[in-house]
Amino acid sequence: MPIDLPSANRIPDKLINAKVYYEGSAELLGTANAELPSLEYITEALSGLGLAGEVETPVMGHFKDLAFKFNWNVTNKQAISLLAPTTHHLEVYGSIQHHDSGSGELVSESIKVVLRGMPKKVGTGKMEPAKKMESETELSCSYIKMWMEGDEVLEIDKFNFICRIMGKDYLEQVRKDLGGD
Repeated sequence: MPIDLPSANRIPDKLINAKVYYEGSAELLGTANAELPSLEYITEALSGLGLAGEVETPVMGHFKDLAFKFNWNVTNKQAISLLAPTTHHLEVYGSIQHHDSGSGELVSESIKVVLRGMPKKVGTGKMEPAKKMESETELSCSYIKMWMEGDEVLEIDKFNFICRIMGKDYLEQVRKDLGGD
């Protein structure tokens, strides 16, 4: 099912704000900046007779490590709790500001991201008077799902062979080929 794209009059501007929670909890994780995973396909060079050189082609639905990072203002118990060697379920809720060039109004759009990941590292920060501690937490995510204005736009589930982008699951046939679904 295709997703309606926003009006051409709406110009994406900036993130108004966001909050990060443990999934299903009202517990805010603390004051931080968050860096969502970069989605980089695993690629391999295609070359051979009949081709004029090489071309890097993606492996359908297969991605390199999906690293999710927090840069905390100060070290806190929530940051330390993410060091536990288990899968952590997190929800990020945000509001993106758009400029409507037709009406001249600023409007907001919801964004929600659900992540599941295990710890890669937790930096406990530095201690300098009257400064942020700049501790960092990094998780390796096996799952990410994203909604914009209530529409599911992305789902990557490495363990269950799901790669759904804008409503199309690019691994559906692969699951069937492997004896599933």
